[in-house]
Amino acid sequence: MTVLPPARVLRTILSVAASLSLAALLPVPPAAADGPPPGAVERACAWPPQHGRSSCLALRRTDVGVKAGLKGIVGDGYGPSELQDAYNLPSKANGKGQTVAIVDAYDDPNAESDLAAYRSFYGLPPCTTANGCFRKYNQRGETKNYPDPDRDWAGEIALDIDMVSAICPNCHIALVEADSNSNDDLAGAVSTAATTWLTGAKYISNSYGSPESSSSPDRNADYVAEGIAVTASAGDSGLEVEFPAADPYVVAVGGTSLLPAANARGWDEITWSGTGSGCSKYEQPRPPWQADPGCSHRMVTDVSAVADPETGVAVYDSYGATGGWGVYGGTSASSPIIASVYALAGPPASDGTDPAYSVYKHADQLNDIVAGRNSWDPCTPSYACQAGPGYDGPTGNGTPDGIGAFVATPGYPWWP
Repeated sequence: MTVLPPARVLRTILSVAASLSLAALLPVPPAAADGPPPGAVERACAWPPQHGRSSCLALRRTDVGVKAGLKGIVGDGYGPSELQDAYNLPSKANGKGQTVAIVDAYDDPNAESDLAAYRSFYGLPPCTTANGCFRKYNQRGETKNYPDPDRDWAGEIALDIDMVSAICPNCHIALVEADSNSNDDLAGAVSTAATTWLTGAKYISNSYGSPESSSSPDRNADYVAEGIAVTASAGDSGLEVEFPAADPYVVAVGGTSLLPAANARGWDEITWSGTGSGCSKYEQPRPPWQADPGCSHRMVTDVSAVADPETGVAVYDSYGATGGWGVYGGTSASSPIIASVYALAGPPASDGTDPAYSVYKHADQLNDIVAGRNSWDPCTPSYACQAGPGYDGPTGNGTPDGIGAFVATPGYPWWP
């Protein structure tokens, strides 16, 4: 099937809107943590998840995408060149020899062919099993006996591997599919992804989560992988702390709204109203470099990237709900983006320093997001839900401005 180019009608509308000030377009935060996202958007996976399970955190636009009789046409969505430009990334030169692992639940049987369609349309180099760039593993590390297919999680998988392609087209991709969305199975898949002699991955993205609970700290060790940058989506329910993003040993990734602008950067960015954030009730001690004064436990997030589905990314998924091109968002988009930026920057420090440390140490090399909030209700401390100069919960230390904040920064080992 021929993959047709994206239409640009929505992009034009958004560009005009940006000139009227992005801050004035701040969307209304979710009314309730378990409610559906506002507007023409739907969750790819049911929320909240059942006890002991996690949900994928992809959000899907329903007002653009496949039209009747026009299968394969996308309404809009940022592609690689726009994302690379927005974050000032050396994507064409860097990333060779690096592998980014994606951990998701269930099987997407069309993952490799859809990846080929996405990369072909955008002129990216092929990434296939045959040329050694793409590998799909089951939870036990086999390249066969994959789990049952699932159309909801297929959209998540497509989003994740497309974002790695967009940010780090020279990177290899290891897709590790858990048997199910149970927390035990997902943890097993993370362990497989972190088996570097098998996957070669030094960067692991986890685009799923569940509301934190008193038992969450018991699972922290599942996401400890010394010498590997492990990212996790902060969530799509506004002011709420989710796991594994709350794990103090991962890089918690929040979300922004991103629009073109007539300024020096060429882009405006504010807090996305749906991004997760907050002061954990249970995760302590907090990482020693996280020194914000209003939360003695772990504060979510550390860093951010685009996640607002209203300013979303183009994704090709022939097996899931869109049946071809679609526009996606959620912190499911921002987590693989950040994992891939780490890959552009090169391997993490070899002395055991957590990769999250670098985005605190080099926060001056990030775009500081100073506007927007993810809750109309008051929060304590106020920066847990309100963006402002410097660190804040919804966007952490900011969004990438090149790779300087993600380069290996040794000297602060901290592991359980």
